[in-house]
Amino acid sequence: MRRNVPIVGFVVGLLLPVLGFFIVYFLMFRSSSTIGGLLQSLMHDHKSASKVLTLSLLINLVPFVYCNTKRLDYAMRGIVSATMLYAVFIVLVMFVW
Repeated sequence: MRRNVPIVGFVVGLLLPVLGFFIVYFLMFRSSSTIGGLLQSLMHDHKSASKVLTLSLLINLVPFVYCNTKRLDYAMRGIVSATMLYAVFIVLVMFVW
């Protein structure tokens, strides 16, 4: 399988922030509530939801740096486009909804 295609980077860029969300949950909110309670509180508090989503998006730096050092430019484009898609979603959560 070829790794230097944009769709591979896009899928990696979409799936890793979900893992990052659980990492942020275990680091910040583990003792305060369950995962369902956290999701319920994030739906009501948009400011903290945008902070948690932004922190979970930082995990995309790992494959981005990897693709940059290995010169996988097309996969890096997919990671950047998925990150930009998440950034638009975070701005919508923070200011519109």
